[in-house]
Amino acid sequence: MKVEGVFIDSVGVFLPEHVSAEQGVADGLYDEEVYKASGLTGTHVAGEIPALDMAVAAARTALERSGLDADDIESHIHSGVYHQGPDGSYPPAYVLRELGVGNVPSLHIRQGCNGMLAALEIAVGQITGAAEVETALLTCGQNFSTPLIDRWRGFGDSYILADGAAAAVVSATGGFAELRAINSGTLAELEKWHRGDESLLPPQSSAGEKLAVAERAALFNEREMPLTETVERISEFDLGIVQRSLVDAGINAADLARVVPINQDGRMIEYAVLAPLGLPMSRSSWEFGRGIGHVGAADLLISLDHLVRTGELDQGDHVLLLSQGPGWISSSAVVTITDLPAC
Repeated sequence: MKVEGVFIDSVGVFLPEHVSAEQGVADGLYDEEVYKASGLTGTHVAGEIPALDMAVAAARTALERSGLDADDIESHIHSGVYHQGPDGSYPPAYVLRELGVGNVPSLHIRQGCNGMLAALEIAVGQITGAAEVETALLTCGQNFSTPLIDRWRGFGDSYILADGAAAAVVSATGGFAELRAINSGTLAELEKWHRGDESLLPPQSSAGEKLAVAERAALFNEREMPLTETVERISEFDLGIVQRSLVDAGINAADLARVVPINQDGRMIEYAVLAPLGLPMSRSSWEFGRGIGHVGAADLLISLDHLVRTGELDQGDHVLLLSQGPGWISSSAVVTITDLPAC
């Protein structure tokens, strides 16, 4: 989908205490062989800070950087990977209440680590469509500090889960990055890869059972589709989504200054994304992201904010944002840096 007249005005980030992968190994939480092979060097742990409170903190930073007040927000879209509040509660309303935002539409996106680009795609429709929204607030936050999740091993060897949050003010009037294209898709044949053989009822969370995504995936690869075939299908599918965004943006892969994927094992990023695009790993955000951990849907904004504020991106640079989630869902977007934030 080609996009015109939509900008990322500002970004806010909240990251709690950093914990190194070396410390994880020393504490017996992380496997040393996996640590040495993956290249992942750390994560962030929030303890008892709720995901929504971190999202509020990130949103306050984004609003401050934009120079806007809470009254200027016309739409809010929130995403989260894991627990956001008591069952039956509405997480976006908590964020809006804490920020003092008035009577505006809000949405809760449940697309896992793909949530931020999904939210951005919705914001595009709100800004360019009949709603005529001028300013939308996107928030996301995660806290994996629970005995029901093993942040070091529970999602396989390619990830270390991290706590934190990010927010973005998306505007119709301008910003530091102009959105050029965004696309998404669902590879439904891999739905069982993250569900395994588990029934749709009863709710597993109420039973206090440990989340076992890696075990589900292994079961799927054993009974339904070999891992090599699964990875090949995912790579082909994701690259198709990326190519659509590059074409819509009117650029080639060689024109990209940086590729910003979710934070994972660098070998996966190189094999599935950079190498097929004919780009070196130095064009990715991995060198930074490897020490952050996988903060769910917040990864892309955290890395983009870092690249802009450390001078690694300049005006006119094109950036590819790429994320995925269970289902199998995938989204990609192309932004062009139009200005450098003052602070």
